[in-house]
Amino acid sequence: MELRHLRYFVAVAEELHFGRAATRLHIAQPPLSQQIRTLEAELGVELLHRTTRKVELTSAGTAYLERARAVLAAVDDAGHEARQVAAGVVGRLVVSCVGSATYSLLPQLARGLTGALPGIEFSFRGEMLVPDQIQALRADEVDVALLRPPVHDATIRTVVLRHDRLLVALPADHPLATRRRVRVGDLSAMDLVVHTGRQDSVMHAMVVRMCRGAGFEPRFRAEVGETSTLITLVAGGLGAAVVPEPVTALGLSGVVYLPLVDGPSVDLAVSYRQTRDEPHLLRAVEEIRRLVVDG
Repeated sequence: MELRHLRYFVAVAEELHFGRAATRLHIAQPPLSQQIRTLEAELGVELLHRTTRKVELTSAGTAYLERARAVLAAVDDAGHEARQVAAGVVGRLVVSCVGSATYSLLPQLARGLTGALPGIEFSFRGEMLVPDQIQALRADEVDVALLRPPVHDATIRTVVLRHDRLLVALPADHPLATRRRVRVGDLSAMDLVVHTGRQDSVMHAMVVRMCRGAGFEPRFRAEVGETSTLITLVAGGLGAAVVPEPVTALGLSGVVYLPLVDGPSVDLAVSYRQTRDEPHLLRAVEEIRRLVVDG
């Protein structure tokens, strides 16, 4: 049995006339009659009762018509879905963000991605440290990650989107809070609040490298996993923090941000596994690039 047998039968069953069905199918009537007989012989039942004057469905034919229509509809739906998948217009994706991107970009990404790619179901995970994002990408718990490189994993593709300058977050009543800018050397006299140093956190490593390059060891008062907690502790007077500029989107009172004039910038990148080449994922990555780079 082939799908064409079902299509032929449905046409005859709906027209109840072999001539009209043959015209509808764009085939000759004798081959159509032969195909229906072949179908009946394979099923071992009579589907159509034929006389010289009319064609009628048997009870078995009525039941078979309902199932045949359902099968053909399912095949058509499967083809439509396959074409949509191939075009990258449907699918599901989990997008993760580091802390600074969570506050400055996630609202824009959520609106932009769902608006530009309405057939793709997006979910988002914010406030993730880079090591956790890499692990989640490897485990397919996250599909696309907005993170801070470097990424020391050859299986992860990383595309830099922009460069963010570093700021120093200070309690509003800190003696240096009235300055217009600070230098790395000024951090030597400060207690610092940093992202946790476990598993080679990018920001933790950058602060350590920056301070040692200026000739001193940083004094860490607290290590935290979330950027919102980091800034909350700064507001509470526990210490200063070195953060990417987008963190200012948090808008927490009691904190002053000063440019770190001799500090490096930090990259923001989009990452996904090298083996992932699904059209909907690549479309989402390109849309993220457009939203971040072009605004």
